[in-house]
Amino acid sequence: MNFSLITKLPHVGTTIFTKMTMLANEYGALNLSQGFPDFDTDPRLTGLVADAMKEGHNQYAPMIGVQALRDTIAKKYESIYNILVDAQDEITVTAGGTQAIFTAIATIVRPEDEVIIFEPAYDCYAPTVELFGGKVVPVRLLAPDFRIDWTYVKGLINDRTRLVIINNPSNPTGKVLGREDLETLAVLLDGTNALLLSDEVYEHLVFDGAQPQSVLNIPRLRERSFVAASFGKLLHTTGWKVGYCIAPAAFTHEFRKVHQFNVFSVNTPMQYAIAEYLHDIAYVRGLADFFEKKRDLLKAGLQQSRFHVLPCEGTYFLNLDYSAISSEKEVDFACMLTRQHKVATIPLSAFYKEPTDQQVLRVCFAKQDDTLQKAISILAHI
Repeated sequence: MNFSLITKLPHVGTTIFTKMTMLANEYGALNLSQGFPDFDTDPRLTGLVADAMKEGHNQYAPMIGVQALRDTIAKKYESIYNILVDAQDEITVTAGGTQAIFTAIATIVRPEDEVIIFEPAYDCYAPTVELFGGKVVPVRLLAPDFRIDWTYVKGLINDRTRLVIINNPSNPTGKVLGREDLETLAVLLDGTNALLLSDEVYEHLVFDGAQPQSVLNIPRLRERSFVAASFGKLLHTTGWKVGYCIAPAAFTHEFRKVHQFNVFSVNTPMQYAIAEYLHDIAYVRGLADFFEKKRDLLKAGLQQSRFHVLPCEGTYFLNLDYSAISSEKEVDFACMLTRQHKVATIPLSAFYKEPTDQQVLRVCFAKQDDTLQKAISILAHI
């Protein structure tokens, strides 16, 4: 008997991140494509995981997350943002930031709902919206500044607009929305039924003296928002897949209905370890400086190259304009760079719904200084 399966995501294939990493492995290239560190996490943190296992924390965690970790998250928001978050009714621990995003969209979006996203965008937003029958309404932002025209955005909002998704700081652009941008968004959403999903995975990786911004700091946004965050970027542990979602109590109640049938609960010993490790908030405060130095190392090393380095206000990604080198399409140039020069990157066009070639590549600088120096020595001579 022959069976046919009608795909729910006809336009989705293997992600560009997987493709470029496979190509990097095949050619022995430096992998600056996928967003993960190549340096070890703190041995103290891994030791705390081992301790938690030895103490017997090896069974299911509570569906909403270990109490100690939710308390630590609440304390972090109070210390960094001067925000009070209810650890019991507003915080849910998730299997990474992406699962928080997926679950929030699953909770909110119904067939024919419109969802505004800002492109270039993290690649899970559009497919997840489409999976639940929503219509993606992209706002295309362009290099070099990726500036948002809020007047244009206002014209897109209508009675069918169910959700707006923002990413602050933005992967892949490195753009940071300031307080003024968020206040403007609050005004645009006033009087509408649109909700907000704020992806704040890179919240503490902001540079040049800027302060982290959260929609939770703006009451008019907080009351309509889901905030997704992650410990992967925070602790250099992207493989642990531990994150969380913060939302008003009524939203959280609905979010947990989906969450409990998705992953139900998250890795127990790691939750206890993270809760203990983040008692010292100084670690969080030092992250920006740590990554800013890596950004500056890569930026300075490419200053005399034929690549033009675009502004980077946050995250751990830098965008390189190669238009002075080649007019090739981004995918083709990125593949050539991997094969011939042994440096793997990501074409920025991969983050747009429609073809958008600007001769720009995204590189990850969350790497050892030695890795970055090796990359500089290659890229500076292309």
